[in-house]
Amino acid sequence: MTRLYDDPATFTEDMVTGFVAAHPSYVRQVPGGVVRARRPRQGKVAVVTGGGSGHYPAFCGVVGPGFADGAVIGNIFTSPSADDAYSVGRAVDRGAGVVFSFGNYAGDNMNFGLAVERLERDGIRAHNVVVTDDVASAPAAEQNKRRGVVGDFVVFKIASAAAEEGYDFDEVVRVAEHANARTRSLGVAFDGCTLPGQDKPLFEVPEGRMGLGLGIHGEPGVSERELPSASELAKILVDGLLEEAPKTGSRRVTAILNGLGATKYEELFVVWGTVSRLLAEAGVEVVAPEVGELVTSLDMAGCSLTLTWLDDELERLWQAPADAPAYRKGNVELAAADAAVEDEELPELPAEVAVVAPAEGQATAATVVRGLRAIADLLHDEEEELGRLDAIAGDGDHGRGMTRGSAAAIEAAEEAAQQGVGPAAVLVAAGDAWAAKAGGTSGVLWGAALRSFGDLLPDHRAALPGDLSAGAAAALAAVQRLGRAELGDKTLVDALVPFVEALRSEVDGGASGREAWARAAEVATEAAAKTAELRPRTGRARPLAERSVGTPDPGATSLALALTRIGEVLAGDRKDGQK
Repeated sequence: MTRLYDDPATFTEDMVTGFVAAHPSYVRQVPGGVVRARRPRQGKVAVVTGGGSGHYPAFCGVVGPGFADGAVIGNIFTSPSADDAYSVGRAVDRGAGVVFSFGNYAGDNMNFGLAVERLERDGIRAHNVVVTDDVASAPAAEQNKRRGVVGDFVVFKIASAAAEEGYDFDEVVRVAEHANARTRSLGVAFDGCTLPGQDKPLFEVPEGRMGLGLGIHGEPGVSERELPSASELAKILVDGLLEEAPKTGSRRVTAILNGLGATKYEELFVVWGTVSRLLAEAGVEVVAPEVGELVTSLDMAGCSLTLTWLDDELERLWQAPADAPAYRKGNVELAAADAAVEDEELPELPAEVAVVAPAEGQATAATVVRGLRAIADLLHDEEEELGRLDAIAGDGDHGRGMTRGSAAAIEAAEEAAQQGVGPAAVLVAAGDAWAAKAGGTSGVLWGAALRSFGDLLPDHRAALPGDLSAGAAAALAAVQRLGRAELGDKTLVDALVPFVEALRSEVDGGASGREAWARAAEVATEAAAKTAELRPRTGRARPLAERSVGTPDPGATSLALALTRIGEVLAGDRKDGQK
């Protein structure tokens, strides 16, 4: 178990505080993550790693000369927000652009994608290199759908070394993508991991069995088999990766035998003894292998093997010196331009000016605040159950993320409402706070949905039924634009589409806003329950699609619960005589 914490809700923030205090000569903290204490020379391409916490040494442990310029740090197993990625990207830019690299997960793709858009609007060139090395998560013909696991470390190292050598922006992107194309990983789990504050692991492996093809976010393996001996496991991993070898003609690889958090180094060395022999017998020469914990998953028991097929360039960059808190290789010589510590403050973004709304708009804003407060209370109460649903085929973070997001949203909404603004400004503030604190896929989708819904609510009069219908449609459009999910993919869209259609139908039929909302929420609840029959076609649950059959989608479930609670708030306003 993860036993040492003060408040599980602030575990990540507390961890970062301690990490920075332990390594002040390497890193300094910025909003959203950490950056090098000594800034590199002007004109160097910046490489930023990122993702959820719980994986140390990835991601913050590799920030330093020869390695990453910064790391964006999300909540445990949860994508950092777009604001976090944007903040770290601005902090590390030295005039030559920012290359983000991270594993292929929906939330990371969305949030880092939004960060790239914002940086480029600021005139900072930016690009995302997405790692797709996990052979168990999709067939070879669909490599773009594969998860990023321990191959992250190889791609990060090679991209960082290239930037340190002086490669320009396009060349850093090229070599990072080249490394990803030549990298394959396969992992196994002997037991699940436990989130701080929880007394049960995200999944369990029966005694005497192991899960094959696990993810690094607490996802179980895609299949189970009898627990093998160390030598038998080595053969499973080597055979699995050699079958997936890229057609490069290269017989030279680097290798990482990685422990996931609770597998001892001595065990890894026993396995590596056979792995190295099997690779040699297959005619594969191993260059500068790593055996140890490089990308973990809290206290998960398990390990993975990663192979990268090398050419001269990749081999040179893999072996280049690096000096970071958790990874040191060779001797890094700092250039004179890199030597001075620069503590310049980040430029502040212009503050938004609050526009006071008429009384009708403030009344609607007050109703919005009551609805958000009710949602936050509801999601706090449902956190454990939503996490349980998510852990069946995902990473178990949905309940915690929704709790954090909704709590931040109501705090921001109440602060905005106190300034006398209308419903749109309240929902913009709430949406931004939700996305920033929840992170992950749900965070960015809920943030966008709240913003888009608010844009359709008037400030100068009471909201009419048609405004609610139009706002819901705008929220759906934003969710589908960002998430690219369709009906039947087993996501929150499977509850949101029926809700929007039912709301529109009820409003067109003459129902009041309260009545239309309540009936549409019933439709959404029924649709969410029916997602139990579906197999996920996108997101983290997709590699474990069969496991999720029989269980409703947690995103659709939490949405339906929230929509129902909003309906109750609207009904209460009617009883109280409010508009």
